[in-house]
Amino acid sequence: MNIQAIRQDFPILNRQINGKPLIYFDNAATSQKPYSVIDAITNYYQYHNGNIHRAIHTLSSEATELFEKSREKISKFINAKSPNEIIFTRGTTEAINLVAYSLGCDTLGSDDEVLISLMEHHSNIVPWEIIAKCRGFTVKYGHVNKDGTLDYQDFMSKITKKTKICCLSHVSNVTGVINDVKCIAKVAHDNGALMLIDGAQSVPHMKVDVQDLNVDFLAFSGHKMLGPTGVGVLYGKKEALQKMTPFQGGGEMIKDVSFSADHCVVSWNELPWKFEAGTPDIAGVIGLGAAIDYLVALGMDNVFNHEKDLTQYATECLKKCRDITLYGPTDLSQKCGILPFCLRGFSSHETAALFNEYGIALRSGYHCAQPLHQILNLPSSARASFYIYNTKAEIDRFIEIIEELNS
Repeated sequence: MNIQAIRQDFPILNRQINGKPLIYFDNAATSQKPYSVIDAITNYYQYHNGNIHRAIHTLSSEATELFEKSREKISKFINAKSPNEIIFTRGTTEAINLVAYSLGCDTLGSDDEVLISLMEHHSNIVPWEIIAKCRGFTVKYGHVNKDGTLDYQDFMSKITKKTKICCLSHVSNVTGVINDVKCIAKVAHDNGALMLIDGAQSVPHMKVDVQDLNVDFLAFSGHKMLGPTGVGVLYGKKEALQKMTPFQGGGEMIKDVSFSADHCVVSWNELPWKFEAGTPDIAGVIGLGAAIDYLVALGMDNVFNHEKDLTQYATECLKKCRDITLYGPTDLSQKCGILPFCLRGFSSHETAALFNEYGIALRSGYHCAQPLHQILNLPSSARASFYIYNTKAEIDRFIEIIEELNS
């Protein structure tokens, strides 16, 4: 990839922060947006703004076509069998909540179990805990090793005939470790359980093929993969989605609402609209389609290899620095471009504030993953995360500042 040419596509990279050129190392939180995505959203509002699926006038027809084309692009991007397996949500969080509430409230009972790992983002923990209190099912947790990797033996040993669904991050948002979700999915299916993966940190950075992985659900967010905020995706196998009750009620998700003998009769719409109540973020979905186009043009193998190269380079450089502690697995072949670290003598928030003075954007805190930080014995961590527009020169500047702080 021509990284310098790519950087020209992102207007925000021309900014200065505190008089210094912006170095954006907070991509695990949200990515920056290229002109093509910004232009796609602007073009929709300028020329095609209309509500979708609900009218026969030209603007509505054009908006519907643009919206559904994005669904087709996403379906091909993750190799779903059909665009009808792609449901638009507000992001990964809502996608996971959709599965949790629909399955939890509809089919899970006191004899059932849900299995989750302790490295999960809170959005893959909290919904299950809330619904478990209402429905009485048990939430079990798979252990994580001290280096932040999954304890596969422990996780798989906890999958039994009582397990109805296993939930696991494809890539940890704290350590960047890549989990073998295909292996876990096979064990889950052998025991009659479903498999949900949180793809928020994998779909933007690596090739994801849902048919090859053979997972039942995949959740991811648009804003972490060059798209706008407020839009995300739930992929679900058709046979699983057809059995589920809609998460939200309202317009679009119904086929018919009628009264008979003072009794209301409701029938659901077909997939995927059965799960898309109300007017969606039409512009956001169109913007996400443009983001998919951009990533497809680059090639996801190229995206992954670039980040892997940056991660290797940054790790080697940081290991030479005094007063820096890196966390996560040492096997970098199983990592995406995320580096959690601590700078001795500074809290994670103080570290992020210091680097911000030099124009470098880092994340600080526990990254919505407190259980994993407890396992790592950390109150919080600073996190650098890379994407397609980051360079080794930026990492060199990052290292220079660390050395200045250590001097």
